[in-house]
Amino acid sequence: MRTLSDIAEEYEFLEGDERYRLLIELGRELEEMPQALKTDATLVRGCSAQVWVYPTGDAEHLHFLADSNAAITKGIVALVIAAVQDKPASAVASMDIAAALEPFDLKNQLSSNRTQGVPNMIALVREHAARIAAG
Repeated sequence: MRTLSDIAEEYEFLEGDERYRLLIELGRELEEMPQALKTDATLVRGCSAQVWVYPTGDAEHLHFLADSNAAITKGIVALVIAAVQDKPASAVASMDIAAALEPFDLKNQLSSNRTQGVPNMIALVREHAARIAAG
């Protein structure tokens, strides 16, 4: 998976539809999430599309699997995951993920329908991280 800074660098030079295409591409690059992990417990509430986030790894290297049934939304969750992937759980639990995503200006780039679930994605990732960090 690309780093968030690499993605931001590429995103900065794109406009409109090209940014949508990049988000779709990021979604396609996500690791495969097994169907068995797409449960009510891993479902992100409040998203217009279905989004699932599942933590793996350990407290030192927290790793997430994620998926969505909508291409753009899958790209958005890929951005969230890129911000935290393989970092220590304690760092993710205290990280300002929304600030890390600010260079993408998602609120102005996408419809409110597509971005309404982003805070919930972030909250779920941070909750998982806090639980894992606590042991």
